[in-house]
Amino acid sequence: MKPLVHIRLAEGISFSGEEKETFLLSRLAEIPSLIIALSGGADSAYLAWAAHNALGRRALSVTALSPSFSAHDRAVVEEFVSKLGARHEFIETHEMENPAYRANAADRCYFCKDELFSALNNLARAHGFAAVAYGVNADDTLDFRPGHRAATEHQVLAPLLDARLSKAEIRMLSRRAGLPTWDRPASACLASRLPYGTEVTPERLALVERGEAALRELGFRQFRVRLHDKLARVEISPEEMPRALSSEMAAAIACRLKDAGFAYVALDLEGYRQGSLNETLSTAGPRSVKAASGT
Repeated sequence: MKPLVHIRLAEGISFSGEEKETFLLSRLAEIPSLIIALSGGADSAYLAWAAHNALGRRALSVTALSPSFSAHDRAVVEEFVSKLGARHEFIETHEMENPAYRANAADRCYFCKDELFSALNNLARAHGFAAVAYGVNADDTLDFRPGHRAATEHQVLAPLLDARLSKAEIRMLSRRAGLPTWDRPASACLASRLPYGTEVTPERLALVERGEAALRELGFRQFRVRLHDKLARVEISPEEMPRALSSEMAAAIACRLKDAGFAYVALDLEGYRQGSLNETLSTAGPRSVKAASGT
């Protein structure tokens, strides 16, 4: 594959979400063929929709299966691509075979994305696709995300970022397009529930998956089950917190999560917030974070 030239929407000028979408579709249409990394979240789903509209059969959405990808997320992807009518494949990735990934340092995501983009680039070369793209958006650059470094190293395109699309704009445009993922809660891989330094193992990932499946069955929508040894630290969105704090529901949560395999259950009173495990990085100072992110 020959590297494609990045062309970004001009800085310093205000564009509407619709104008950004027009830019996105026109840029995608210029690419001969494209593989899209599809996790099933709002961003990657919107990118898959845009590529499908711009390129038709010249676009292929690909979802990587591994122990860190839940059965729930797989079901979401299957339903989405079925309704969209887009070309799609599942592949297997093997980040669990990498000791650096299992060690779960602050740059764990780099090794996961390095494995993913290596697999997608190999698939692209084997089937003659011109490029690989993923769904990073303009807001993602504000958080600590070492996976971006892997994307740069593998020359993976970032069309949503090039169009300067924010998360709110992506949700708005997805809703306008009738995509069922427009309001889907943020959904990171299961390994993100393990504190840095806790080894990533299939058993721990499966325990987290069972715990989150239990919360989903109880009717919660935005949550995380953070694993701390034998304790489940449950984060619930502020909007759903009053329901979680009722005595009956608190008892139900504890019962369900203990049945899933946890010894102790605690409800985090700060509620759900994205990247809460990154909060511990601040204690190491900015120099450690930069080293971990490779910047």
